Amino acid sequence: MATGKKLVIVESPTKMKSIQGYLGDDYEVLSSVGHIRDLADKKQIPAEKKDAYGKYSIDVENGFDPYYVESERGRKTVTELKRALKQADELLLATDEDREGEAIAWHLLETLKPKVPVKRMVFHEITKDAIRAAVENTRELDLALVDAQETRRILDRLYGWDVSPVLWFKVQQGTSAGRVQSAATRLVVDRERERMAFVSASYWSIDTTAVTSPDAKDPEKSFSARLVRVDGGSLARGSDFDDRGELKKAVIVLSEDEARTLAEAIRAATRASVSQLESKPGTRSPKAPFTTSTMQQEAGRKLSMSAKHAMSVAQRLYEKGFITYMRTDSTALSKQAVEAARAQAVTLYGDDAVPANPRVYRSKSKNAQEAHEAIRPSGDEFRTPSSVAGELDRDEQRLYDLIWKRTMASQMSDAKYETTTVTLEVDAGGRRVELTASGTVYTFKGFLEAYEEGSDEKHGDSDTSSDQSLPQLAVGDVLQLSEVEPKGHATSPKPRYTEASLVKALEEKGIGRPSTFASIIDVILNRGYVSKRGQALIPSWLAFSVVRLLEQHFADLVDYDFTAALEDDLDAIARGEQKRVDWLHEFYWGSDSQVGLRNIVDNLGEIDARALNSTPIGDVATLRFGKYGPYLEVPNAEDPEGDPRRVNIPEDLAPDELTVAKAIELIEAPVAGDRVLGENPENGKSIIVKDGRYGPYVQEVEPEPEEPAAPVDADAPKKRTTKKKDAPKPRTASLFKSMSVDTVDLDTALRLLSLPRTVGEDPESGETITAQNGRYGPYLKKGTDSRTLENEQQIFDITLEQALEVYKQPKYGARRAASALKEFDADPTSGKPIKLRDGRFGPYVTDGETNATIPRGEDVAEVTFERAVQLLADKRAKGPAPKRKRATATRKSTAKKS
Repeated sequence: MATGKKLVIVESPTKMKSIQGYLGDDYEVLSSVGHIRDLADKKQIPAEKKDAYGKYSIDVENGFDPYYVESERGRKTVTELKRALKQADELLLATDEDREGEAIAWHLLETLKPKVPVKRMVFHEITKDAIRAAVENTRELDLALVDAQETRRILDRLYGWDVSPVLWFKVQQGTSAGRVQSAATRLVVDRERERMAFVSASYWSIDTTAVTSPDAKDPEKSFSARLVRVDGGSLARGSDFDDRGELKKAVIVLSEDEARTLAEAIRAATRASVSQLESKPGTRSPKAPFTTSTMQQEAGRKLSMSAKHAMSVAQRLYEKGFITYMRTDSTALSKQAVEAARAQAVTLYGDDAVPANPRVYRSKSKNAQEAHEAIRPSGDEFRTPSSVAGELDRDEQRLYDLIWKRTMASQMSDAKYETTTVTLEVDAGGRRVELTASGTVYTFKGFLEAYEEGSDEKHGDSDTSSDQSLPQLAVGDVLQLSEVEPKGHATSPKPRYTEASLVKALEEKGIGRPSTFASIIDVILNRGYVSKRGQALIPSWLAFSVVRLLEQHFADLVDYDFTAALEDDLDAIARGEQKRVDWLHEFYWGSDSQVGLRNIVDNLGEIDARALNSTPIGDVATLRFGKYGPYLEVPNAEDPEGDPRRVNIPEDLAPDELTVAKAIELIEAPVAGDRVLGENPENGKSIIVKDGRYGPYVQEVEPEPEEPAAPVDADAPKKRTTKKKDAPKPRTASLFKSMSVDTVDLDTALRLLSLPRTVGEDPESGETITAQNGRYGPYLKKGTDSRTLENEQQIFDITLEQALEVYKQPKYGARRAASALKEFDADPTSGKPIKLRDGRFGPYVTDGETNATIPRGEDVAEVTFERAVQLLADKRAKGPAPKRKRATATRKSTAKKS
């Protein structure tokens, strides 16, 4: 029986408490905990529907109809929502106002089948005014947005499930392809290819220090100047060379000898005169407020946050009511936000801090969702970072500070400056040389009082000289020269992508949506296509093989323009300008204008896996990517027809660092290992240590067989010999990660060869417990039950009592939780104490029921109780990894879509 209450369904449990407080007792606010259903896996398709839906969970023959199932977590959520719906007289769907949010609302509508009035409630900040306004200004469900999300989901399923199996067979099991992840991987690989093809050029410059005379307007003031011209000809800079090391224009390239000779002549001249002074005024305008993309970039540059971590922190700030919605590509600000920023700027920086008229920003993207604002502090009066410090954790505080400053600066006045360039002339032993220096002075700081945007490393940055303060000078002034220093330079390739610069590149090329950039980068990192060295993203050789296959056989699918065009088409569907079914039919089955995914897959032809996974390194070796990773294959010089030699590649060697010279160094390096440690006293066999293809190991070597004595009668008929039995395989054992081939001794080797070690018998079951080392690390084994050990040394040290204690602990995914690094108070949801642990896959927090990984980039030492609670709440919101799902009927006509 209805109680007169209105049921409000939001996406995230974190929002529930705040929104409930704003709406009062007449409303019940519950969460869908994200999506409640998704496309089925193959095993979840009923037998009677296998023919239509069996391959993709999509009926490609009949309108690309998807077959959805509820997850186990989704089923529990739906049960709770249906219970609440029975007590309500109105349903308000209050999921986020984007494609995913609209789709979640539609799935809720399809599943709950409400018999009460339904309204769509949207808001962009969680404040009392915004929530109340959203209740009073509801709208209908936007089915075009739902169509766009569903099309994207179907597109990604078709793409991934058709292309990924090709990678499994031709590159490596477990690899995958995706509409945007493959294009992003190609970007990183293309940059590495440019670095590998780059030819460095060398050039020399001369720097000096100029000092004004004691009687000058600014007496005895010094500044730096650099040589720029010799006898009227311009001196080469790094930007004058192309990536092949060749000059792009006619300039003078000084050799080392020429530079040192010229420097000596300048040093001998001792004086320079000012031949030219030029001053130019300029202005700098502030950048627009943050979009999702620019926020991720700046958080990476200034706060060293990964894109994923930045989005996680922004999500918390939004759900706590401190900022507006963080998934947006709009740079527009509401009228109340503009007024709040201008008023606060005047209060903090004075009347001149803002221009006469408010600044208006327009998004460059034609598909920008102008319904959303830019990311800004919430409310009509901005809270300063210092005023909210006590309510936020460290990362939330840092990101809020960045968002507040960017928003403030966006409405402030232009900065004004004056740049002065001085040219000095020197008679250097009969050669006329010119040096220049420049300095910039800000006459009005304007928006720089609040904020200055960071920048990515650029090609040729080493040529730029830093601004400096110049003394007052006049043409004809004579200055003393000192510290004349010739400097050698070498041009450098384009810098590798960082997460910030990759986000920028993805946005510029139109690949993916800003809200997906963080997940795209996370996928290519987790797949092993890319790794991080500091902030730089380095592609693996696996990524080279994957990209090469896609370029050769799925060229359109990794073409940047084609990928961007797909995004444009999805936006057209979201605007209602394109029909979902028509577009999917053309993409999958093809048309006059495009081949179609199905036709590409059906006509792949032969793929040479060996060639695909090979990269020549000059003429000295070939890099191969095999089942267990990359290695160098070197021709056998003594026997060209014999098996080639394999040479290991150091794990930390980036592809562009594997030059011909480096390959020769690796080939000619003495083979580590093959060191005799001694004899096994039990059998007299030799024990050696080796560095093998799959890591270092010790081996027990059989003694060489003795040569048989010559027969007494050489003419006697030879006896018939029986076939030799296969020689027994020698015992081997891998070294622990903490061990080295250079330091391992005989006693340690014998202990390794004795494994597995019998720890004892379980007194209850009588089963033997052994400790051993495996592919995934050290573990205990009792029958079929195995438990992970915390470190390799425990294999030798663990006692029976300790092993039995391990087996008493709850088993999480075939492993025991690691010892706690920190312990906190009880979790407010479960009521159980929270512990911070270090597990096999990295640090995580747990309350014994829910485990939540510490996001990459976060400092474990700075995880607070509040942060731990938030991580666990977020993990509960996502629910467990789907295992068993209950099939439901395909979508019906509750909300008819095209």
